[in-house]
Amino acid sequence: MFDPRAGRSSLNPLAAAVAAVVGSSCIALPALAQDTDVRGGRAPLDEMVVTASRRETTVQETPLNVQALSGEMLESERLSNLTELSRFIPGLTVVDQGPRASDLMTVRGLNVTSLNASEFLDNSSGGTVQTYLGDVPVYLDLKLRDVDRVEVLLGPQGTLYGASTLAGAVRYIPRAPDTHDFSIDAKGNLYGVAHSDGTGYETDLAVNVPIVRDKLAFRASLLRLDDPGFIDYPYLVRDPGVSNPQPNLGDPADVAANLRRENDADWEHTVSGRLSLLWNATDAVKVTFDYYYQDQDVGARTVDHRDAFGTSKYESADRFLEPNDRQTDLFSVDVVADLGFAELTSATGVSNYDQLGQRDQTDLLLGFGDPYDLFPSFAAYTREIATERRVNEEVRLVSKGAGPWSWIGGLFYNDYKDDASSEEFTPHLPEFFGVSFATGDLEYRQLTRDTLTEKAVFGEVGYAFAPAWSVTLGGRFFEYDTHQYLSFDIPFADVIGDANENEADDDGFLGKVNFAYRYADDSLAYLTVSQGYRIGGVNMVPPCADPLPAGQNVCALPDEVLVKPDRTTNYELGMKTAWLDGRFNFDADVFNVDWEDIQTLGETQNGAIPITVNGGSARSRGVELALSAETEGPWSFRATYAYTQAELTSFAPGLVDGEDAFAGDRLAGTPEQQGSFLATYSRPLRNGMRLRASYGLTATSDVLTKVGLRANGETLGGYTIHSASIGVGREQWTANLYADNLTDKFAETGVRVDPSYIENINGFDSRRYFRDVLRPRSIGIEFRYRLGE
Repeated sequence: MFDPRAGRSSLNPLAAAVAAVVGSSCIALPALAQDTDVRGGRAPLDEMVVTASRRETTVQETPLNVQALSGEMLESERLSNLTELSRFIPGLTVVDQGPRASDLMTVRGLNVTSLNASEFLDNSSGGTVQTYLGDVPVYLDLKLRDVDRVEVLLGPQGTLYGASTLAGAVRYIPRAPDTHDFSIDAKGNLYGVAHSDGTGYETDLAVNVPIVRDKLAFRASLLRLDDPGFIDYPYLVRDPGVSNPQPNLGDPADVAANLRRENDADWEHTVSGRLSLLWNATDAVKVTFDYYYQDQDVGARTVDHRDAFGTSKYESADRFLEPNDRQTDLFSVDVVADLGFAELTSATGVSNYDQLGQRDQTDLLLGFGDPYDLFPSFAAYTREIATERRVNEEVRLVSKGAGPWSWIGGLFYNDYKDDASSEEFTPHLPEFFGVSFATGDLEYRQLTRDTLTEKAVFGEVGYAFAPAWSVTLGGRFFEYDTHQYLSFDIPFADVIGDANENEADDDGFLGKVNFAYRYADDSLAYLTVSQGYRIGGVNMVPPCADPLPAGQNVCALPDEVLVKPDRTTNYELGMKTAWLDGRFNFDADVFNVDWEDIQTLGETQNGAIPITVNGGSARSRGVELALSAETEGPWSFRATYAYTQAELTSFAPGLVDGEDAFAGDRLAGTPEQQGSFLATYSRPLRNGMRLRASYGLTATSDVLTKVGLRANGETLGGYTIHSASIGVGREQWTANLYADNLTDKFAETGVRVDPSYIENINGFDSRRYFRDVLRPRSIGIEFRYRLGE
């Protein structure tokens, strides 16, 4: 039996990591200096302001593990989405499944979900990490343009940030309108992608208009992305239900008569924008109105079928394209009032999400046997529609003043509604059997509705009981109720399922304790115990009849209906230090997170319908390190490293696709080790120009596709990505030549199902198993023009 713990070095990885980083820091120290002019007027690294604690503090002053990337770094290193951003955040992992799928996001290894591409439409990040746009919780893989910074809070954040922060939270902070200066920021990007026949381009524009000085300002931004794609689909069925979906591949004429090819099918067309109005109503009251919009249209999945069908590295064998169109809009109103003794904030958000997708459903239905596998030209597809509506409101009061006491109090409300439909079509199957139906080729239809109401009261109290010591106590009382509805029918079987309605509710309390000790002017240590939770509920599947009728059944057994909340408790010790006027910064922490009543993906025994199940407990332990430094010369550096040991701590029956898992089994989807390094060279040239060059690498170790490699799980190998850029510019413009994935590294980052699905079903080669593919090398040129910024 495979033991994931076998083969480890006798040297503790935590100790090795600390020794390596501190050792390299000591070597770099003599080169550091305090000449601010060399850096072009940039602020010291430790002066970056964040609001992760709901107060404005610098990163180095915040006694929490918060990592922040500035808008300038996002732009200079071309970090345009969550996947790319995560490579520079120690402890944050985002599985790259291409633009078609919602990204599986984990922090500190807290994931038991198999690396399994969603069979249905999904608009979530995996459920353990919440994303925020400003102060509004909403999942969105936002295109990172016109963003002031991104803050990542590592570890459970249940008291201040609420549900779905079992592992952490990601906050997008947009650039605010400026009431003083008019500005324009325009950028164009033209690039080519290896293994693609097309050319990509991206344009974005941000304009700031002060309307009434010190009172009123407007800011607008717009982005257009056209990515060419690089995955070819040479096995698309030409006429579904008529063409032979698997002709003699050695006969070009037979292939041409039945199949068609589409190159670079996983293209992406995205338009996103933001409108923002800032109104300083009085000297003490500020109101910001924001509207966000993003429309992402993707042509197909970014996958290969090398093992299942013998394709090349950048080919899919699907019989149908699987396009997906996702639209998100959010309207928010933030009111901030200075009351003297405290600051009052009201954050209101109303968001809408609409999704339309299509999937190749052939292999799932073939697995059911008769009558599908009796039809020689059988090919099936599914079309799905999902709509989400969400209203969020948070009101909080944050104390001001320099006394020993500080406090935060607030109320939170969330109202969520989701409607979805899934329809399966089997072209010409009824005709083959000599029958007809009023619904035509519609073989199965499912309608679901999910509503959730969540309320919470939260607060923190801090006390500085000595000049260098402080303690913070926090808590959150929450309650929620959820109602779920499902109906389905199977026209071919003359089955009309009864509508099924399930509901559940729960309440509870989360706590937090934080001690902070400032042992030097620019250094502090902290100890945190914090909790996080994820809302439970019920699965939207009708209960099974007893006894089961003959034939195909789609139903849930009694233990497949209810889903309990799961919780995490985090114990963390960290330190932050800044030397030489903030030119050298080093953060380190060690942590232990306990996870109980784990929610994970499963499927019903009858009908193989995806559901959520609870199972077992787990623990994650590790270290996270981040270093940044600027020399007396033109060089600056940034490095991160994370080691995570995440494993089950109890027996979990049926946790992995119905197979039992055991204490000590390594969790899935997260590498044990990950790191990044970035070196930047910047110096002035003649005639007022400046040269800037950078080199970066990000590395990740292997990941498991299923917990403990149970149920035919696999190990996906680690990989390293290199990037480089060089550019010149003046105050108002820059031109930059760049290469991402410089060595054109090929890697497979995720899978659907497992190799046991590689099979032949009555002459049909199943293609249900595939692997997600890392984006290959991109080389491009980027031009940017700024006026007034």
